[in-house]
Amino acid sequence: MKFFIDTANLDQIREAQDLGVLDGVTTNPSLMAKEGITGKDNIFKHYRKICDIVDGDVSAEVIATDYDGIIKEGEELAELHEQIIVKVPMIKDGIKAIKYFSDKGIKTNCTLVFSAGQALLAAKAGATYVSPFIGRLDDISTDGLNLIAEIRLIYDNYEFETQILAASVRHTMHVIDCAKLGADVMTGPLSSIEGLLKHPLTDIGLAKFLEDYNKGN
Repeated sequence: MKFFIDTANLDQIREAQDLGVLDGVTTNPSLMAKEGITGKDNIFKHYRKICDIVDGDVSAEVIATDYDGIIKEGEELAELHEQIIVKVPMIKDGIKAIKYFSDKGIKTNCTLVFSAGQALLAAKAGATYVSPFIGRLDDISTDGLNLIAEIRLIYDNYEFETQILAASVRHTMHVIDCAKLGADVMTGPLSSIEGLLKHPLTDIGLAKFLEDYNKGN
């Protein structure tokens, strides 16, 4: 399972990278705005900074919602750095654009996916990643993890190469559950990754080891 961090915060990205388990980064306009990154030039510079920190894929989202606009923005983003993955919304023109990008060898991440049918369309169009938003489904009392299971079954049935990128991951148990279901990638906050480190018995055991060592040394 690949670990992506869902943020535009450079310090958090560096911290995750230093942990040695980070495989990539996902961003979106909301995350950029949260860091005060505005304006096309500044946003593009920020993407380059992210690519300088991490070794893996960096999802950069288009703003346009029409086919021509998505193509124009996507090609500009793809030219920024070889690690850039063009993030395209799950809409009709988005699917058409993903097919165009796929034919051109440009990697894509189909975002805002909330159903198995949408994920099937994205795979058919040749998306590199598909991003089902499990946390947002949970927010409306719908089982987000069930969607991961449905997509996994469909993709395995037809041997689609599109990777399932579990998005809107909120906490550590989301990570574990997605791993059990066979998601290829998870993207979430730094806390969801660092939470995997924690267990009270580890803390108790380490404290006991140190206590016993200090008694004799």
